Amino acid sequence: MTYSLLSIMRQELGLIVITLLVLFLDLFVRETNKQKVYIITLILFGIHTLAGFFPFEGGTLFGGMFHTTPMHILMKNVLNIGVFLVLLMSASWLIMPRISDKRNEFLMILLTTLSGMYFMISAGDFLMFYIGLEIASIPMAVLAAFEKFKSRSEEAGIKFLLNSALSTGFLLFGLSLFYAAGGTLYFDDFSHSISQPSPLVALALTFLLSGLAFKLSLVPFHFWTADVYEGSPMVVTSYFSVISKGSVAFVLGILLFKVFPAFIGLWQFVIYALAIATMLIGNLFALRQKNIKRFLAFSSIAQAGFILLGLLQTDTFGITVIIYFVLIYILSNLAAFGVAQAISVATGKENIEDYNGLYKTNPSLSLIMMLALFSLSGIPPVAGFFSKFFLFTAAAKAGYYRLVFIAVVNTTIALYYYLLVVKAMFINPNPNPLPPIRSDNYLRSALFITVVGIFLAGILSPVFEYMQAIVDKF
Repeated sequence: MTYSLLSIMRQELGLIVITLLVLFLDLFVRETNKQKVYIITLILFGIHTLAGFFPFEGGTLFGGMFHTTPMHILMKNVLNIGVFLVLLMSASWLIMPRISDKRNEFLMILLTTLSGMYFMISAGDFLMFYIGLEIASIPMAVLAAFEKFKSRSEEAGIKFLLNSALSTGFLLFGLSLFYAAGGTLYFDDFSHSISQPSPLVALALTFLLSGLAFKLSLVPFHFWTADVYEGSPMVVTSYFSVISKGSVAFVLGILLFKVFPAFIGLWQFVIYALAIATMLIGNLFALRQKNIKRFLAFSSIAQAGFILLGLLQTDTFGITVIIYFVLIYILSNLAAFGVAQAISVATGKENIEDYNGLYKTNPSLSLIMMLALFSLSGIPPVAGFFSKFFLFTAAAKAGYYRLVFIAVVNTTIALYYYLLVVKAMFINPNPNPLPPIRSDNYLRSALFITVVGIFLAGILSPVFEYMQAIVDKF
């Protein structure tokens, strides 16, 4: 295999090298120096993230099973930004008692799941897609149960594993039916061999969408989400809510636009129904939540419903909107989780009522949380407004005006429950608010990046135009 072929996988190979380096350092470095492994990992992954923005030619490997284009690289770069922020946010948690001796294991598992997402995004056939999905999914159960000294964390890991196994069963059965219908596992060959929908293809597509709906927490496949998010460590919950969902949203867009364009009459109605149900149920259940992680869990379910609007526009504009929305969602959601992480590590408080009067003692954290929630709800001029505007535009261009109206109504509902948290921090009286919290430099850096990104990614139109130019080459 020549160097030019290896360069096609340079992001995957770079990530694998970093993961193996963490493993070797953990094995051979003295116990007193193991805390430095985190810093080395953070620096190397930062370099890896920046290197992803340097242009290089794509291509295919393994007989077409793996392929890289500028659009795939863009998707991976968006995920890299999110993972880098998660790594920054995890510093204060990784030094806590009963966690510090496993910090390097956490880093290895986290990077392993990301490598699976890389392969899933660059898959050229259903087999590579499945392998990548499993590499990404199985270690996540370990992350959910990482605080094994807590019963709710063990419960979260078991629930995630069982639900993941069930969704994988749906997915594998659907893939076997696709092979029976088309006689091939390759995306390009399948899209050319099947030009007319059939009952077998419709059944296979149903199982495929059901399996991916579990991963995206789409209604009615969302029941595991709140319990797993609540039981998992805060950093892991943030990773699940943005990185995991973002990668699956990317892949779902690629499959629908590239592999199943001939079956648009089958899957557009399903996406339409799932979008309405997911937005509505996610928002209504978020209204009732008292725990901040469960609150953000149902918020993420509703946001997944909004992502589906971009899938209804089947040209390059639709997938550009999805990538842009995921980037904004990563910045906004991680800003909210960053504040929750700072409070959780310092005080152990995770209920919304604990945030009453937070502005009096922690004005900076309160303002960042407010900004993040405003972006998630789509209030101008922050980036969340522009991401939702483009989603609504994509659905409107496809002629789904009623769906756009329903989405706007759900945006209003979301604004109400996001304002409940803002009200708790700025208005609700509390004679004993949380004490002043001083976060470490890593978390403060992560929050600074998210705040800057929330403003600039929306105000600077070249961000969307840059993505559009790359996706147009797909």
